[in-house]
Amino acid sequence: MSKHYEKLNEKLKKFIEDQKIFFVGTAASEGRVNVSPKGMDSLHVLNDRQLIWLNLTGSGNETAAHIQELARMTILFCAFAGDPLILRVYGNARAVHPRDNEWNEWISMFPEYPGSRQIFLLDIDLVQTSCGFAVPNFEYQEDRGDLIYWTQKIGDEGVKKYWADKNQVSIDGKPTGIFKDSEGSQK
Repeated sequence: MSKHYEKLNEKLKKFIEDQKIFFVGTAASEGRVNVSPKGMDSLHVLNDRQLIWLNLTGSGNETAAHIQELARMTILFCAFAGDPLILRVYGNARAVHPRDNEWNEWISMFPEYPGSRQIFLLDIDLVQTSCGFAVPNFEYQEDRGDLIYWTQKIGDEGVKKYWADKNQVSIDGKPTGIFKDSEGSQK
């Protein structure tokens, strides 16, 4: 039931645009594999071979740490309503940080979310679909406002302090690059 594609077709692009949640999977050469759920208006299809997604402040920063070592990334979409479908998008990703000149080129694609940490650009090398027959149906109610409320409450300086305390290294102790200086050294 699985099918492979070299790129996204129009039907799969539409499917991605309709999803309210997606999952990001990454891993370094050693240590734990990370799978993280994402939501809100934080992912867009750039073209048939590229996705872009905005990473907001969270309890960890595993994705940023992993792709510095191994750029591979998998993004998973599941139909929780409508016709069943699972879509995996495989490829190599890179991070763009607010300190990078390129940030302003991409950030305008997203709503103005406080605590925006990185933008990830994923270059697709394989697309896989499978049936999703066993995925349950769920009804979407709304996006949670908790993250927006929390980051607005603590403000920009509070977010940066949180990043310093919680987001500089992965759970395996790998640097995330969140505070690199202009020469590329981790602060």
